[in-house]
Amino acid sequence: MEWKLEDSRPIWIQLWEQLARRIATGAYPPGSRLPSVRELAAEAGVNPNTMQRALAQLEQDGLAVANRTTGRTVTEDIQVIEAAAKERARAAVAACLRILSELGYTPSDALVFLKEELNHE
Repeated sequence: MEWKLEDSRPIWIQLWEQLARRIATGAYPPGSRLPSVRELAAEAGVNPNTMQRALAQLEQDGLAVANRTTGRTVTEDIQVIEAAAKERARAAVAACLRILSELGYTPSDALVFLKEELNHE
């Protein structure tokens, strides 16, 4: 999987977001073993300490579980994964509404744009 990193935001946050997205979309299924810190860091081209910070945040969020003998695994709690996915979806909607507001559009306009976009698919 490709990592997309930009200089404008802390790298560990971007890694954490991308790992959480991979969990939410099933790229890392519930209960599956996550690659090691070093494997993920090499894949993303980042320092292992940076990747460790992202993985620690996943644990804090309840999306990953650390085990001394088996390494980190994705939580098996589907409700935690679904809640994280919904939180990210709401954040995306809020960001969209904020941008539209900055452009002078209202939430009603946003609904019109959304309906138009859905009709184009």
